[in-house]
Amino acid sequence: QVQLVESGGGLVQAGGSLRLSCSASGRTFSNYVMGWFRQAPGKEREFVAGINWSGGVTYYTQSVAGRFNISRDNAKNTVDLQMNSLKPEDTAVYYCAADYLGLNIATMSPNGMDYWGKGTLVTVSS
Repeated sequence: QVQLVESGGGLVQAGGSLRLSCSASGRTFSNYVMGWFRQAPGKEREFVAGINWSGGVTYYTQSVAGRFNISRDNAKNTVDLQMNSLKPEDTAVYYCAADYLGLNIATMSPNGMDYWGKGTLVTVSS
């Protein structure tokens, strides 16, 4: 089992930046592909970004591609999401999630993840 704790959320103006971090504890972190998801009020949870076990392959949903960057540090058991040029529509609770021995980050979905953090709120004001 792995425990995930997100941090770094907050209130930011449109056009600003935030960096989210997810700290993992438990089993070998490098055995997991990692993802960031988000859920806005009244909407379903959606995929934002994913990263493979080594950090060498990343994938983004189209709405954040070019603005967000996911990275991981297997020595520190962390996965980060750098969010730039934020828009009001990025407002949501952001969740870190882990998929044990996952294969294809391009098809990552909420139902396929094994472990979840409790989320951190990101609010982007216009």
